[in-house]
Amino acid sequence: MLVAADGEWTRRRIDGPDVARRLQRDLGIPVYDAQVTGYPQRMRDWSKDHRPPTTR
Repeated sequence: MLVAADGEWTRRRIDGPDVARRLQRDLGIPVYDAQVTGYPQRMRDWSKDHRPPTTR
C-alpha cells in the first residue's frame, strides 16, 4: 500500500519484501510493515473524510 503525505492511498500487488525495499531505495520513500506498525493515522483520517455517500 502506498500512502501519500496527505493520507490518500492506493494498493498495488508486489512480489514481496525485497521488491518493497527496492522501491524504497529507488524512490526514496519510507516503507513500513502495517502488521508491525499499523496503518498511519493520516491514511485513516483521509479514508474517513472520503467515504462514498451511503444510499438507503
